[in-house]
Amino acid sequence: MKKIISKLIQTTPEYSSLIMRLALGIMILPHGLQKTLGLFGGNGFAKTLEYFTNVEGFPIFIAVLPILAESFGALGLIFGCLTRISAFGVGAVMLVAMITQHLSHGFFMNWYGTQAGEGIEFFILAIGLSAALIIKGGGALSIDRKLSI
Repeated sequence: MKKIISKLIQTTPEYSSLIMRLALGIMILPHGLQKTLGLFGGNGFAKTLEYFTNVEGFPIFIAVLPILAESFGALGLIFGCLTRISAFGVGAVMLVAMITQHLSHGFFMNWYGTQAGEGIEFFILAIGLSAALIIKGGGALSIDRKLSI
């Protein structure tokens, strides 16, 4: 078990990982705060959970995962704590959202309100950053780096 945890947090002091995790974490945190606390015009935990279970049809144990990934995963990315797990959670949420909600809307975001929904470009970027962080780890100024030394 100790070896697994060691491999999960092992990282080098690269600033590129710091930049990637801050960008992804800061971008996804408001989405998580919408779902957990109802900030930024969100519905909060109970209503979001109700939506995922009743409207989307997810079982409750699956419905909780995007809420946790977008809130605690974002914080994990910002602080570089369990970066690989946090990046995996955020990347998985982005992949599922892209496939289930946005794939049919094309590539580009709906900048001018002239199409039916949002495209997938945002999701591709978030998934790419998540994949890079899973490979590289938290990098410089991360809790993972401090723990792995």
